[in-house]
Amino acid sequence: MPVTDLQRIAAFRLSFARRQAAVVTGVPDGLVVLDAEYAASYEHNQLVIDGSPDPAALPALAETALGHLRHRQITVLDDRTGIDCAPALTAAGYTHVTELVMTYSGSAAVPDPPAQTVAIADLRPALVGQLRRWMPEAEDVVVSQLADRRTTRLRGAEQVRFLAVRDEEGTVGSWADVYCDVSQGIAQIEDVVTADTHVRRGYADTLLATALQHASDCGLVFLLADPDDWPRAWYTRRGFTPIGRFHVFTRAQDQ
Repeated sequence: MPVTDLQRIAAFRLSFARRQAAVVTGVPDGLVVLDAEYAASYEHNQLVIDGSPDPAALPALAETALGHLRHRQITVLDDRTGIDCAPALTAAGYTHVTELVMTYSGSAAVPDPPAQTVAIADLRPALVGQLRRWMPEAEDVVVSQLADRRTTRLRGAEQVRFLAVRDEEGTVGSWADVYCDVSQGIAQIEDVVTADTHVRRGYADTLLATALQHASDCGLVFLLADPDDWPRAWYTRRGFTPIGRFHVFTRAQDQ
């Protein structure tokens, strides 16, 4: 059977998780990715499922794999499997959210001027500042890990670029990531964020258009959106169409 775009995207996400991880362990129907340097990052310490496991076995599997952490996260890269796993995981205390997969079919204009390609060091002050606004009670070590974890993403795909828009004083006000595997013809646009201090200036449009230019060699361009939040409509107006869902289950531990 032909491979669907959603299956290609699931394979890309599994590959990205594996490539950026410090430690990878295979488990039935998926893998565990770990990075002790960024223990606070759910993205870097989780169980990723790409098969059809026994839902009742997942809580115990997560405890075995992630029991040393202050969180548990299970990402399921198949909609039907995620739906089937939801009852057992929510009964075990997990919060269930869905990620809407949206693919691009529009024709982006070239922004003038475009967003800049920047180094992680250029982004860090803006990342830390926004994380502090989102998480005012978080420990400093958590904020630092969530800002610095971007370093690992450089390993995740053939081409990884960090984009930023600066204000008149040179301060980074908005940013995004672009991950491209040109050999596979697939690209992801991720973490399109405008700092609370720089909203309503058109920065996100500049970022998105620039990201699409960087991904123009790839026939399949996707991003992930919250199905119930306003960015979904914003992306739809700019040429993105929903094609499916992934499922994420999380549980914080009291340790």
